[in-house]
Amino acid sequence: GIVVGGDIIMPEPILIGRNEDKLRGLSERFGGIPWSTDLEATMKDDAYSVYFDAQTTQRRVESVKQAIEAGKHIYCEKPTAETSAEAIALHQLAKQAGVKHGAVQDKLFLPGLQKLKQLIDDDAFGTVYSVRGEFGYWVFTGEDGEPQRPSWNYRKKDGGGIILDMMPHWRYVIDSLFGNITALTCIGATHVPKRLDESGEAYACTADDAAYATFKTDRGIICHFNSSWTVRVRRDDLVTFQVDGEKGSAVAGLRECWYQSAVDTPRPVWNPDIANPINFFEGWNAVEGREDYDNGFKTQWELFLRHVALDEPYRWDLREAAKGVQLAELAEMSWETGAWVDVFDLPE
Repeated sequence: GIVVGGDIIMPEPILIGRNEDKLRGLSERFGGIPWSTDLEATMKDDAYSVYFDAQTTQRRVESVKQAIEAGKHIYCEKPTAETSAEAIALHQLAKQAGVKHGAVQDKLFLPGLQKLKQLIDDDAFGTVYSVRGEFGYWVFTGEDGEPQRPSWNYRKKDGGGIILDMMPHWRYVIDSLFGNITALTCIGATHVPKRLDESGEAYACTADDAAYATFKTDRGIICHFNSSWTVRVRRDDLVTFQVDGEKGSAVAGLRECWYQSAVDTPRPVWNPDIANPINFFEGWNAVEGREDYDNGFKTQWELFLRHVALDEPYRWDLREAAKGVQLAELAEMSWETGAWVDVFDLPE
């Protein structure tokens, strides 16, 4: 439910899940939020007008269809489906039903990327030449330490794989900041063949745990993104985006962003016979942003609630989400064929 009064839009939530103990614990922790294990019954309750799906990907399509049929507005985690055909079908169903719909695209609201966008808007790069994205960290296998990610992430039949997980993110980041993706090439890998699950039992890893992709955009910008759960971090953050251009370069992380102008760029000389005299981490200036950056998930959720309650525009709908699923699908195709793949427009 949503209560609108004055300058306040207040959602009145109900938690839905399969584990009563977890639901009860969350409810008690956050002040007695109502909860239920009966999704079908809750769908029929007119007190709740928005359905927010944060299940595993394989459960999402049927539940979202059910919510659309019940007349609920739809808000989804990504990816919205396992195939672009299913993802665009959800968009078309929601459009036909006249319900409002949106999907999480949280990385756009990271303070680091907000500061990077500020540089782009200020024309700090001039002509942008290329973008390098480095994402990932070492996910422990269970044999070398407790895993930080669930075991289903590494099983293809359960909807796992870093391509399906991360390509939707890279789609909206690139499309929003550097131009629409027109073509890509990608190679994936399952570097770690065996892991231990939540009960300590060994299982075979059947999903990709790393992906190496290059994208072209309609602005002539080349973007190369490495995504890996099998990499040890020696960089500024768990994810970094380096933008190189005519007038300067920038490196953005989760929260910070650093800029180096053309006039501040050092002049290195290749000489492996001596210690390098240049500290390449110097000569970069921290980008000053606002002081009030909020959690990205919260910020986007608030924008969606304004869209539902006040009919304000909201661009990150289910069609935008379907583009992310499409990119994952085309990346898989490129990996399978070893070829560049064109990115085509999805139907409205």
